[in-house]
Amino acid sequence: MVRNTYIYPPEPSMRIIGDIIEYTAKNMPKFNSISISGYHMQEAGANQALELAFTLADGKEYVKTAIAKGMDVDDFAGRLSFFWAVGMNFYLEIAKMRAARLLWCRIMKGFNAKNPKSLMLRTHSQTSGWSLTEQDPYNNVVRTTIEAMAAVFGGTQSLHTNSFDEAIALPTEFSARIARNTQLIIQEETHITNVIDPWAGSYMMEKLTQDMADAAWKIIEEVDAMGGMTKAVDSGWAKLKIEAAAAEKQARIDSGKDVIVGVNKYKLKKEDPIDILEVDNVKVRDGQIAALKAIKARRDAKAVQGALDALTAAAEAGSGNLLDLSIKAIRLRATVGEVSDALEKVFGRHRADTQKVTGVYAAAYDSAEGWETLKKEIADFATAHGRRPRVMIAKLGQDGHDRGAKVVATAYADLGFDVDMGPLFQTPEECARQAIENDVHAVGVSTLAAGHKTLVPAIIAELKKQGADDIVVFVGGVIPRQDYDFLFDAGVKGIYGPGTPIPASAKDVLEQIKLAHKG
Repeated sequence: MVRNTYIYPPEPSMRIIGDIIEYTAKNMPKFNSISISGYHMQEAGANQALELAFTLADGKEYVKTAIAKGMDVDDFAGRLSFFWAVGMNFYLEIAKMRAARLLWCRIMKGFNAKNPKSLMLRTHSQTSGWSLTEQDPYNNVVRTTIEAMAAVFGGTQSLHTNSFDEAIALPTEFSARIARNTQLIIQEETHITNVIDPWAGSYMMEKLTQDMADAAWKIIEEVDAMGGMTKAVDSGWAKLKIEAAAAEKQARIDSGKDVIVGVNKYKLKKEDPIDILEVDNVKVRDGQIAALKAIKARRDAKAVQGALDALTAAAEAGSGNLLDLSIKAIRLRATVGEVSDALEKVFGRHRADTQKVTGVYAAAYDSAEGWETLKKEIADFATAHGRRPRVMIAKLGQDGHDRGAKVVATAYADLGFDVDMGPLFQTPEECARQAIENDVHAVGVSTLAAGHKTLVPAIIAELKKQGADDIVVFVGGVIPRQDYDFLFDAGVKGIYGPGTPIPASAKDVLEQIKLAHKG
């Protein structure tokens, strides 16, 4: 729903989940069959109550699916596990995890689970990547430590601590070691882990836990009224709820209502560069392609095709266990892509709804003076040119994280831009074609997956090739400062890293459009 690494629509995806739970219960009884994840929802903008409600509603749907396959709840429920994000709201994150156990027990009793292990919520947690800042990045060591402590106080079973340079690039060995040692220090030196629930009996925490449970339960009831989480995802309603929360949060940061140290308050006059991990993505890709070719040359092509055909036939007939058949194909050295394609022939591909939230950013952003001035400039442009400035927000390559792209689209639309959202996983060629067909003034590329040095020059070249080099290209997202000159030399007109207030980027984009379309 929010990480966008899906292939199939919700219904066939649920069938796959049912098959995974069935296969692992029969053949791998000690294996945790599925990680029911809320992490990506909070990273995409969900508040704690939304993350909690949607994750438990997902879990409920998975249990229903497995029971519908004829399984007894106690045969598999003890091996379900969860995965939470832990952000910077210290008390709320602890309350969320305490409320989660309360509600999951309630949900599983509703399924008539008898085994105490079926009633337990066991969880992995990860500190927030979204809360980390490009500016003054050593502050991120402190942020991760606070989030890690909230996870431990909340009763997590396992933990992932992020590296302080995550808002800039992939972690170095140096930053990864600090992240690992954060856990070791909490575990070995603080004695925090010696007490199971140190907050029990605290009036504040008990009330917060109950309030969190009540708020989440209300959302779960809303989802149930729609017919369950599959329907809520399919309709786009759940995604929109998260995007609205993301836009509201961003507006509070941009307007200074929510303080981010080193970003919108207590800023450094000069940022010192930090060492980053450089990855040659062209070399990595070429190496992977070569490895795949070598495997395909060595395997029994006829046996592989037979196994893939069996998978397609089972998907079509609704028979057999798809995980069982996938394992058989992969043991013959079928690739993950080939297995996915064999199922896609029957299931098709899910296309995300690209509808935008409107009005949420503007409502939360009340620094009226600068906001109103910018809106007037955009209106003046429309009067002078006979149409409003039109911007396309694009995601290129395999980068599915679209929180930033959606928030920018929402804010720009609220300011008065005409905004088109490109579909996910576009090639530069497809993006350029859509930009030209939609007659946009500018393309904004949102990038978080270290592909900017390959994909951004490619779209600029493609626009030029198709005679549209008057279309302004700007870039936002996780881009090391060391790469800025490379992108400017390639023809990028604006780069807006994490922490850039959206109105500031919008004003700059408008100026660049005016320069490119004088007269």
